[in-house]
Amino acid sequence: MQRNGGGVGVGGQPWVFRRVRLTWLSFMLFFILVFFPLIAHYYLTTIDEAGGPDKRIFGPRPGGEMCEAKHVQDLCRIRESVSEELLQLEAKRQELNGEIARLNLRIEACKRSIDSAKQDLLQLKNVISQTEHSYKELMAQNQPKLSLPVRLLPDKEDPGLPPPKSPRSCRLCSCFDYARCPLTSGFPVYVYDTGSYPWGDYLDPLVKQAFAAAVKSNIYITDNPSIACLYLVLVGELQESPSSPLPAPSELEKQLKALPYWRSDGHNHVLVHLSRKYMTQNFLYNVSTGRAAVAQSTFLEQQYREGFDLVVSPLVHALSEPNFLEVPPQVPVKRKYLFTFQGERVESLRSSLQETPPQSFEEELEGDPPADYDDRIIGTLKAVQDSHLDLVLVEFTCKSPRPSLATEWALCGEREDRLEVLKASTFALVIAAGDGQLVTSAGFGMRLFEALEVGAIPVILGDHSKLPYHQFICWSEAAIIVPKPRVTELHFLLRSLSDNDMLAMRRQGRFLWETYFSTSENVLNTILASIRTSIQVPAAPIKEEPVHEIPHKAGKLAGTDANLADNGDLDLGPVETEPPYASPRFLRNFTYTAADTYRAWNRAPGPFHLFPHTPLDPVLPSEAKFLGSGTGFRPIGGGTGGSGKEFQAALGGNVPREQFTVVMLTYEREEVLMNSLERLNGLPYLNKVVVVWNSPKPPSDDLLWPDIGLPIVVVRTEKNSLNNRFLPWDAVETEAILSIDDDAHLRHDEIMFGFRVWREARDRIVGFPGRYHAWDVNHQSWLYNSNYSCELSMVLTGAAFFHKYYAYLYSYVMPQAIRDMVDEYINCEDIAMNFLVSHITRKPPIKVTSRWTFRCPGCPQALSHDDSHFHERHKCINFFVKVYGYMPLLYTQFRVDSVLFKTRLPHDKTKCFKFI
Repeated sequence: MQRNGGGVGVGGQPWVFRRVRLTWLSFMLFFILVFFPLIAHYYLTTIDEAGGPDKRIFGPRPGGEMCEAKHVQDLCRIRESVSEELLQLEAKRQELNGEIARLNLRIEACKRSIDSAKQDLLQLKNVISQTEHSYKELMAQNQPKLSLPVRLLPDKEDPGLPPPKSPRSCRLCSCFDYARCPLTSGFPVYVYDTGSYPWGDYLDPLVKQAFAAAVKSNIYITDNPSIACLYLVLVGELQESPSSPLPAPSELEKQLKALPYWRSDGHNHVLVHLSRKYMTQNFLYNVSTGRAAVAQSTFLEQQYREGFDLVVSPLVHALSEPNFLEVPPQVPVKRKYLFTFQGERVESLRSSLQETPPQSFEEELEGDPPADYDDRIIGTLKAVQDSHLDLVLVEFTCKSPRPSLATEWALCGEREDRLEVLKASTFALVIAAGDGQLVTSAGFGMRLFEALEVGAIPVILGDHSKLPYHQFICWSEAAIIVPKPRVTELHFLLRSLSDNDMLAMRRQGRFLWETYFSTSENVLNTILASIRTSIQVPAAPIKEEPVHEIPHKAGKLAGTDANLADNGDLDLGPVETEPPYASPRFLRNFTYTAADTYRAWNRAPGPFHLFPHTPLDPVLPSEAKFLGSGTGFRPIGGGTGGSGKEFQAALGGNVPREQFTVVMLTYEREEVLMNSLERLNGLPYLNKVVVVWNSPKPPSDDLLWPDIGLPIVVVRTEKNSLNNRFLPWDAVETEAILSIDDDAHLRHDEIMFGFRVWREARDRIVGFPGRYHAWDVNHQSWLYNSNYSCELSMVLTGAAFFHKYYAYLYSYVMPQAIRDMVDEYINCEDIAMNFLVSHITRKPPIKVTSRWTFRCPGCPQALSHDDSHFHERHKCINFFVKVYGYMPLLYTQFRVDSVLFKTRLPHDKTKCFKFI
């Protein structure tokens, strides 16, 4: 054991020494490998620095002493060669980087050039397509160009017409000389100066004066009788006095035949008898009027010639203008009384001529001679009053009855007292004369006039009476006409009517009263319009506002802001190379008169004007544009449809191609105006820009206007008025008008989308900022509200499309009181236009896109930021409601976006608009 242990100890000692030696050698090797290079480097560096530049070991040495040792020289040469190569490589790298940058710039320029070339190619294709369409349309000529026919002048001898079989058989075809009234004559009317004729001394002075004033303002009146189509003779109302009795019928007949242009039979003459009294004597009853038509308020059956003579309304407001603010509102629909009637029966002809026992309704309906229903009407109406089911007022005796003709009901009391009762009446009974021989009378017309004036719906008892201008006016829309045998069912009938129907009838009655009966001027215009419509002569064209242009000079070419016109890879529409084209005008001159009589007479504004175009013109069916009636149409994809690219290449839609005009109102903000005009550069379908310069100061002499490639017409106005925005300027040659403020920022795609939407809703305002009218519960009135809302009823015309037709109505038809208030407040013109369009169409406006307001960075503060602005608009709304008699604005709960907006599409399809 010891030996083993000793062996281990003896044998282990060399192993220990070997391990120690190995550790020492490793340490020494580490020291040499690590510290020796460091020491050598330090030493060499120190010597190199201490020896100066001439004795450096590693630096270049002059005189060939750079490297003495051969291996050191080789290393130096290698070092210098590598350094030189590195420098060359760095220079090469920088050169290549510069070349790459230059190539990248060229690539980007090429890409832009390719994109521009693609757009130019697409536009060129569109232009070629448009030119091909125009060429085909010119070759086809499916709507030939017509020239005005040569005017037919009457023969100087004027041999006259063949006499009719009897004066009672006179009709237009047999008693009217159409040769004096060609379609293009302009309907000249000659008015006799009745003061120079014997019966003129008997004329009511008020009637005579009112008639003269109406004639003076009428556009059809001519002083040349040789070219006249029509001759007017005022023959009444006559006044009789004890000292000067009225001329006998035979004497009046002789005086009429002595008129210089009577031409033996009086053809193309109209004898006008205007009634101002409750009872007007029918003194023309025994006068032979020949071929002259008679226009008056009282006719007997033996006297009236259907389709030739005219039943006119009484002349209530002879010289005074009615105050529309005093007319009661149309709402609430139901008033205090369900119906009222005040009148006293005049002795009837039947009861004075014969005494017969009363007949029952059944006997009368079986074909027996008609009886006098007045007694039964009295009994029925009194029974309704006594039933107390509804509050009614019927009075059959008067304290002071007005003189009336036989068989009719006399008016009771003074006009003011009757109007107070009618203001509280939902319906007003108008009982026809008891004798059927009395077709109509002045008293009957007076009752109808007063009911319409204050909004009481007329109920005509007796369907045999002739209402004023019944050939053209659809009286069933404004009055309830009931045969007298149905008087027992009258109460049930009136109670069954809904509020909607009653308000529609009251509104239509208000339109008829304002348009045809309210003033002497309206009465004369209606008489002439009736005859003109009967002979199918178009009305005179409505006037346009002449433009007094301010000279200006264009500056540099305007650029296009990509942010305002961005629509992705799609073009917003073809840029036409041909000059801007105007909308066709007066295409429906004769069809509007001959075929659209109902709408012309029963819808605002009436038949008094001929418009170049209206938003209500009929639309062709879809297949017509491919089957012979395709003039001007540009279907999407030629009729096959398509997505974005095909959509933007053509207007499509249901009407032919067209353009729009920008009307921009401005006031002393030249920089803002120039920026706004420049943003219109490159806008497709733009015809021209009309700048309404509302400032009395002209533009600066050194002001340079942008050249946008289209005409810019700067209009000088007579005064600073916001109504100038809606004047129908003759420079506006398109149906579509984009009314825009000078500080409104709209992208091109927004404008184009609004234009496309308007083309499908031409009778409405289509725009961007929406507003609404809110009901003030505390004050029971209306408020103007601009807060964000899910309902709107107005679109501000600071950025909106509308039809030029409404510019005519705003300037020449809308009540003057509204325009006066706009001038007084310098505010509310946009509200007034919304009122007008909603009143005409009974439709709300259309809002497009999500815009609610506009922001104009750097623009001067607008008037709308003032607190008084909203107070004035509150007042405007309530004032306009008084003028119209009701609130015409209607609510809408949607806005319009593009068809494919937010729709997922296949990769090969594109949206109609990128952001809309």
